[in-house]
Amino acid sequence: MEIQVGRIIRSSTTRFAVGCRVLRPEVPVFGSLVKVPVLDDEVYGLIYDVCMEDDPYVRQIAVQEEVRAEHIEDQRRNRQVPIEVGVLVVGYRRGGTIVHRLPPQPPTSLDVLYTCTGEGLVEFTRRFDYFRLVLDNRDLPADELLAANLRYAAEARSDGQAFLVDAGRELARLLNMDLVRLDGLLRRLRDWA
Repeated sequence: MEIQVGRIIRSSTTRFAVGCRVLRPEVPVFGSLVKVPVLDDEVYGLIYDVCMEDDPYVRQIAVQEEVRAEHIEDQRRNRQVPIEVGVLVVGYRRGGTIVHRLPPQPPTSLDVLYTCTGEGLVEFTRRFDYFRLVLDNRDLPADELLAANLRYAAEARSDGQAFLVDAGRELARLLNMDLVRLDGLLRRLRDWA
């Protein structure tokens, strides 16, 4: 089942940020595949960051000696400043076909971000063409991001181990000139398996 995460607060062709009120167990985590309907397309991305900015009330609560549990729970439920979720764009769907490239246009402000179902994750990760879009982002924790996404994709499949082997082969092809990085990524995958 798809779950609404939040709404776009900032976007570009390569990344966007989503504001949401509160983190719940069903809200996606680092490495999760998410999507945003944009006109007739859907833009897909991987969550690479979750940031909780402080607000004036949190600053006041933080310095008090004793804080009642109901005040903490109320602040978590009714935040003044949204939790910001950073998403790296890794593809889009046009006319029923998934394309692992940057979309023609980004989502716009207040578009809604949704989680992808297990079937959606399996469908998106049938091919590995999106790996380069992740690996080329050296200012992000790209290796951790890709490894987390691959672990979730493997969990969504009945043949998860075979999927990880195929993904490892593709990583070896892409990173054959950077063996240290390749080794780190493969270790992350192997440690999970």
